[in-house]
Amino acid sequence: MSTVASAVPAIELRGLIKDFSVGLRGVKLRAVDDLSLRVPAGQVFGLLGPNGSGKSTTIKIILGLLEPTAGGCRVFGLPSTQIEARVDVGYLPESPYFYRHLSGRELVRFYARICGLGGAKVAPRVAEVIDWVGLTESADRLVGTYSKGMLQRIGLAQALVHDPRLVILDEPTSGVDPVGAAAISELILQLKVQGKTVLITSHLLTQIEEICDRVAILDRGRLILEGAVCDLVGGAERQALIVEKLSPGELQELRGWLGLRGRTLEAVAAPRARLDQIFLERVGRGDAKNPEGGG
Repeated sequence: MSTVASAVPAIELRGLIKDFSVGLRGVKLRAVDDLSLRVPAGQVFGLLGPNGSGKSTTIKIILGLLEPTAGGCRVFGLPSTQIEARVDVGYLPESPYFYRHLSGRELVRFYARICGLGGAKVAPRVAEVIDWVGLTESADRLVGTYSKGMLQRIGLAQALVHDPRLVILDEPTSGVDPVGAAAISELILQLKVQGKTVLITSHLLTQIEEICDRVAILDRGRLILEGAVCDLVGGAERQALIVEKLSPGELQELRGWLGLRGRTLEAVAAPRARLDQIFLERVGRGDAKNPEGGG
C-alpha cells in the first residue's frame, strides 16, 4: 500500500447531523449531532455508546443506507452515498436474518453473487472464507441448525467474501458464549494483520479494550470521547505491581523504602482473577475435574 493511499482514512465524518421526523407534527429528533470523526485505515476502531446514542444511525450513513441531514461521510475518500464506496465495505448487522433453508455454503455463495463475484472465482473464494471462520465441517448444514456463534461466524464469512478493505461489525458477539466471543475476537485481530480496517460496536468493553486500537464514545448523538485505547486506560499517573504476598514486616519495610523516595503506598489488595479468563482457561480443556459428575 502506498503512502498516499494509507494516508486516506478508512472513514471520515465531518459535521455529521441526522434528524428524523417524529409524529404528524414533524417534530425533529436528532440522532446524530455534529459528529466529526476519522477512522485510520488498517486499525480496529470501537464505536461505543449506550442504546440510543446514535451508533446504528452513524453506521447506516457510512453504509450509504441513510443520507445525512447535514455534513458528510467519506469511505476511503469517496462519498458514502456513491455505489463505488460500498464495494470496499463488508457488513455484519447485529441481528442478521439469514435464509434458514440454505446451507452455510449456499448462503455465502448467494452473497458473493450479490457482491459481484462470478465465474470460476466464486467456489474457491466461498470455500476460503468459510474455512477461515472455522466452519468447513458445517458448511453444508442448513443455517437453521446453526448455533448463535456459528451464525455470527457465517455472517462474518459473507461480509468478507468479496474481500473488502473495511469491515463493519455491529455487536458481533451479542448472545455468543465466552468461547465463541474469544474466537471472533481472534478473527478480528487476524483481519487487522491482513491490513483491513474494522469498525466494531459492542457493549462488551473488555473485548473492546483487548482488540481495539482506538475508540470513540457517543452519547445522545454527540462525540464525548475519542482516542487511543492505551492512552485512555493507561493510567499514566500510577503503576500497579503484582508480587507474592508480603508479611506485615515486609510491607512496613516497603512503605519506608518508598517514603525515603517521596512516594506513598496507596493501597494493598489481592488481585482478582477475571471471570472470563477463568472460564476460558477451564472450558474445553478436557482435564477439569467435576466431582459431582453433572452438567
